[in-house]
Amino acid sequence: MAFEALLAEYEARRAKALAGGGEQKYAKRKAAGMWNARERLAYLVDPGSHLESGLFGSSGVYPEQADETQTDGKLAGYAKINGRDVCVVVNDFTVKGASTSTTNSKKIAHMKRTATERGMPLVVLGESTGARLPDAMGSRGMGQLLGNDITQFRRTRETPLCAAAFGPSFGSSTWLMCQADFAVMHKGATMAVSSPRLVSMALGEKVEAEELGGWRLHAEITGLVDHVADREEEVLDAIKRFLSYLPGHHREAPPDAPVPAGSGAEMDQVFSVLPESRTQVYDMRRIVRPIVDKDTLFELKPRFGRSAITALARLGGKSVGIVANNPLHRGGALDGDACRKIVDFLVLCDSFNVPIILLVDTPGFQIGTEAERAGAPGKIMNFMNAMTLVTVPRLSVIIRKSYGRAYVCMGGGRHSDDIAAWPTAEVSFMSPEFATKIVHGVGAGEPGFEERFAQIQKDNDVWGLASVYAAQAVIRPEETRDYLIRMLEVHQLRASKGVGQHLMRTWPTSY
Repeated sequence: MAFEALLAEYEARRAKALAGGGEQKYAKRKAAGMWNARERLAYLVDPGSHLESGLFGSSGVYPEQADETQTDGKLAGYAKINGRDVCVVVNDFTVKGASTSTTNSKKIAHMKRTATERGMPLVVLGESTGARLPDAMGSRGMGQLLGNDITQFRRTRETPLCAAAFGPSFGSSTWLMCQADFAVMHKGATMAVSSPRLVSMALGEKVEAEELGGWRLHAEITGLVDHVADREEEVLDAIKRFLSYLPGHHREAPPDAPVPAGSGAEMDQVFSVLPESRTQVYDMRRIVRPIVDKDTLFELKPRFGRSAITALARLGGKSVGIVANNPLHRGGALDGDACRKIVDFLVLCDSFNVPIILLVDTPGFQIGTEAERAGAPGKIMNFMNAMTLVTVPRLSVIIRKSYGRAYVCMGGGRHSDDIAAWPTAEVSFMSPEFATKIVHGVGAGEPGFEERFAQIQKDNDVWGLASVYAAQAVIRPEETRDYLIRMLEVHQLRASKGVGQHLMRTWPTSY
């Protein structure tokens, strides 16, 4: 009978823990169109795969709050996503606003440590109010809550980290978004250092949540999020899709996938995308999509640094990272945001053994007072440095323009393992219009310009590059897909079974 009483107590405690903040709070969220924590968890992971860790956790500072701190506001455990093991943390906002405490901090640390040591991706679904008050107040509270795990915010990229922001996401939810390899934001979420209420009290500044830390700010201006979604299921689907391109940990190659039917079927039309006028703009995505496997292009940070495209995709069933200039924006000139976006992506690919394909059409870097004030030289140097540290295969295809120092950053010379070029490629130190003015002193519309311009432009053509073996191949545009698939086979990392050296694994996130 004593055992029966213990089991009854167990079931009662389990039911209470699973109930979270209670039926009333869950109903209120449902009426507002928001999912609760366990609904998000159930959608994210494979059915029946979740093994919970810390179900009976509660406030460690105030034991009398045990009845109102079920799971201490964070669900944690092990599960599978598309058949692969992952560690998961999901904030339960109905319990103390999922605020950070000593107990739930241990949960996050345990999941991160286990993911790192056992080689599993870590997924964190955030929605939180920040540090729990009054637990964190005073020297005793600070001593107990903060700084007790030196590895909590260490990122050495052993395993992929994905984070999502729902609703108000302050404190740890923001920090983990900024550390993540893939950060996705639900439209309507707020990601910021502190809440509008605290900003108002501290600074006397009235600010709306969307202005303080809404999705437009982070997708278009700060570049801190990689993807935004309208619906909750789209947030979770994006995480699943992102993980499908990556290995579970840094010591293995990404998984292969079947080549979808119809892949490459539009390659015979790809050359028609390129305008006949060398100065006319076009959307590089119209060239990228036919080259990669059908429906596999997954763009990251599409609203940020828009003169560059960074995307995961597959070629012949293998994961690749696409870095491409996009003349549709700024003519393809790379500004500071585009440089940072590309560097972030190079770090991701190199850290998780994803080969890189560079599709080049850029007149160079953005210049002028605006660029200099934005720290362009430093961002360009970071770009150049990152390219020298990449240890996964890099293949470049020069589509049209490749000018100046951007030629190097976009894979010129030994910054690629092999370089191919379309017959339309032109390479030089600067645009022939500017070079004609500088060298000959005549500008467009002035006597003698056309003759001198034509000579300078002719010197830029692809045949000079090929003659000095700075381009190893000149290919017809419709051959690009087949060429890249074959070259990925040639340059695969056989000796290390597809694993690179990870020289950028400690590169700072969100710099």
